[in-house]
Amino acid sequence: MRRETLLNAAVLALLLAVPLWAQATDEPFTITLATRAVILAIAGVGLNVALGLGGLVSLGHALFFGVGGYAMGILAFHAQSYTTLIDWPVTIEGTKSMPVIWLVAVLASALAALGVGALSLRTTGVYFIMITLAFAQMFYFFAISWPAYGGEDGMSIYVRNGFPGLNTMDPIQFFAVCFGLLLLVLLIVWRLSRSPLGLMLGAARQSEARVQALGQVPYRLYLTAFVISGAITGLAGALFADLNRFVSPTMFSWQTSGEIMVFVILGGVGRVFGPVAGAALFIVLEHSLGGLSEFWHIYLGAILLGVVLFARGGLYGLLAGRERAHD
Repeated sequence: MRRETLLNAAVLALLLAVPLWAQATDEPFTITLATRAVILAIAGVGLNVALGLGGLVSLGHALFFGVGGYAMGILAFHAQSYTTLIDWPVTIEGTKSMPVIWLVAVLASALAALGVGALSLRTTGVYFIMITLAFAQMFYFFAISWPAYGGEDGMSIYVRNGFPGLNTMDPIQFFAVCFGLLLLVLLIVWRLSRSPLGLMLGAARQSEARVQALGQVPYRLYLTAFVISGAITGLAGALFADLNRFVSPTMFSWQTSGEIMVFVILGGVGRVFGPVAGAALFIVLEHSLGGLSEFWHIYLGAILLGVVLFARGGLYGLLAGRERAHD
């Protein structure tokens, strides 16, 4: 069995074992930390579709994270306030159903990614990076100036949304929901990386001219990857908002985009499970180093610098060796 496969199994086993141990020892805060790691891992996996498969360096994925979060917040807000979301030409009410909220968050984020990607992908390199960042900042300032949904103060959701047959207010049950979605997302991305689309994306990343010679259009390939990436990140945003029972404009901030990219770089760009390891390590560092100093990001920066200089493949490149990233 390949080392990367063993490492994948070890990462998932550890991510599952920590909350189970915390449940047995009555440590609900640890379960919440593990849930946060799982949700941020989903966001990292989403970015990795664009960055790892398509080679698209986006600094605007907080836009999709925030769209997913606000999709949850708006629907839950209208459900808890017993007001309608839309009165005309049809009446649409809010909801506290997680599956419905996830569907809306994914569709809204995919639509946002389609619009942003259609414009941004007409550029390359640093221009693409800056345009994606600009779009995210536009949404950030729009959310600040949107008083109907809290403006700069954000929105609180009093009770976590519901999932059929489960008590989502119980930390371990909500963790189970998020962990199940992480497994589903990993399966989808793993299959995508081996599909004709994934293979063509890899080829376009290496040589667009050769892909065009085969009759493919790199722009369409990149746009498809960008939309899938945005949809997955939007799902993570909805889960993150549900975890905190709060949404705010900071979900759109460039710092959020940077953190999501850190997960991918720490774990390993192009590795399907890389963002999972990266997000888990980030949460461990945030919790442990944050207790030492409020300026713990200095230590994180030093670790990230070390990874970039001495472990170019991230944790997976360091531990699994130079095996092909998408095998």
